[in-house]
Amino acid sequence: MKQTPWWVLAIVVFTLFPLVVTNPFWTTIAIFTLIYMGCATSWNMFSGYSGYVSLGTAIFYGCGAYTMALISIHSHMPGGAEQFLLVPVGGLVSMVIAVPLGAVALRVRRHTFVVITIAFFFVFQLAAINANFTGGPAGLSLQLIGWQGNSYNTPFYYVALAILVFAVVLSALVRRSRFGLQLLAIRDDEDRALGLGVKVKAVKLTGYTLSAFTVGMMGALYAMFLGQIYPQFVFDPVFDVTVALMAFLGGFGTLLGPLVGGLILESSQQWLTATYSNGSLYLILFGALFLVVVLFMPQGIVVKVKDMWMKRSLKASDDSSIPTPATVTGGAK
Repeated sequence: MKQTPWWVLAIVVFTLFPLVVTNPFWTTIAIFTLIYMGCATSWNMFSGYSGYVSLGTAIFYGCGAYTMALISIHSHMPGGAEQFLLVPVGGLVSMVIAVPLGAVALRVRRHTFVVITIAFFFVFQLAAINANFTGGPAGLSLQLIGWQGNSYNTPFYYVALAILVFAVVLSALVRRSRFGLQLLAIRDDEDRALGLGVKVKAVKLTGYTLSAFTVGMMGALYAMFLGQIYPQFVFDPVFDVTVALMAFLGGFGTLLGPLVGGLILESSQQWLTATYSNGSLYLILFGALFLVVVLFMPQGIVVKVKDMWMKRSLKASDDSSIPTPATVTGGAK
């Protein structure tokens, strides 16, 4: 409850941002930042709480994007606000796809699970590149949206913000529920959780499937925003690493961590890419930040700052409890 005013303040700031900052350059960066913050939050809802690190999240991002594109194209849907109705459809399709993938990948433990998710990712990437219905390497183009001016980005921004808020609320509800406690028990000691009666397989599969929903919606929004998608961009291995790095940077397994990590990494990446001609410069930044986190903040920024604040508060309270000479002698005579 003590943190509620800060969350309200954050929502107010994010809501007012496109009204105050109308430059398309900055609102475009903000949209991509919100998309990655939502994907990192959803990824953390499963991987952070259960300890099963997935490096195949781009599967659901790409499936959501292609769901949006294929339905829009084959139904001859005009470009405009109607396409937003397909955003949750992209999330639902990603959830459906996550069920068989999770049923197979979650039969093994953590380290092998990482390898299997990577293998699944490359299967989907190669299928998207070589299949005819995906457009192959040429990708797919959606109907052009006729919105004009600096307000073009505004609807996309608010839809991305709504999905992000949904992801945060869902993650908070999961963490505070019995289901979330079961995920955390699996992270701490899976064998012990199984011995205590936790239905480990069902809990893991449910968490894995839930995490795919928001990622799929963000993928669908990405396809609509750009108006054209390519398999090598929506099924991108850098996406998998980036989303995981955001969660680790901010605080793996925390609610606020992925938001902080996504805000820092994606906004800086977009700014560096747009400002400098070297499109891979942000990878150097990511590598440097990763080293800093591993060496100095292995638990992430949020946990580190929280620990420092608690130590400072304890020190201040200890100092205030030490009696001064005046207090001991009853004050000056």
